[in-house]
Amino acid sequence: MTIDEVIARFEQEREKIWFDQPDEVKALGQGIVPRGTGSRCQYLSTIIFAEGEARTMADEMLWGLIRVAEDTDADLKTLQSLIKEIIGYKADFFDFVSLPHAASLIHLYVDTACRCTTLEELCRLSHAALSYANRLHMWVDFILPWGLGDGFRRVKSA
Repeated sequence: MTIDEVIARFEQEREKIWFDQPDEVKALGQGIVPRGTGSRCQYLSTIIFAEGEARTMADEMLWGLIRVAEDTDADLKTLQSLIKEIIGYKADFFDFVSLPHAASLIHLYVDTACRCTTLEELCRLSHAALSYANRLHMWVDFILPWGLGDGFRRVKSA
């Protein structure tokens, strides 16, 4: 696939989940964890890890890469090395928390980012991936049982 085709794929994937929860996220929210992730046969920790990975993928990694890549002094090869190492690991972790489709898209981002020949291409690709990752994060955040937090009220300081 060309870089433009991959960008279009991310836009298509984002549109697919704009109003409809991804099946793998819905399954995770129902306790269906094909990878068997979660200590003592529970899946809350898996959701917590999935939420953290989705948030940091969008809010920290992709956003940070875009900000650096938009700097005219940025070095493409260094950014590509960071993408391959750090975001490649995150893609594997998405699979670990039973989000294999998301993992495959993140791997597609990594592979394509390493083929970019200009910072402008990398920025365009990263913006498309960020748009998808933000929406994915919204859906994973939705399945987190936030009400459990009521059992962990802060103690008022003296």
